Amino acid sequence: MHELSIAYSLVATAEEAALQVGANQVDVVHLRLGQLSGVVKDALLFGYDIATEGTILAGSTLQIEEVPVVVYCAECDAERQLPNIQYFRCPTCGTPTGDIRQGKELELVSLEIADYETTHS
Repeated sequence: MHELSIAYSLVATAEEAALQVGANQVDVVHLRLGQLSGVVKDALLFGYDIATEGTILAGSTLQIEEVPVVVYCAECDAERQLPNIQYFRCPTCGTPTGDIRQGKELELVSLEIADYETTHS
């Protein structure tokens, strides 16, 4: 299950970012996950709970925005969302296309931080 290693990497990146701004606790991690990312959402959520143990992300929630596949159709000269990722054809005109514009994302978008350390100079 490579999702567990992805979860550990995600937690490490989020924890580093949170610590850089003086956070003591992270409440929510926001992630964009494309349909073609190769990551199984449920497995990532399971791995996330394991990966956060003993970190400032422990007890936080992983909010996943699922990103649909969007391709460019040269025939229509337009970007189109695929209704089915089994067929890479323009849903409007039926032209085959492999020009993927969206849907491969695995992107840490933002953190909701509960507590900050304040330092004064």
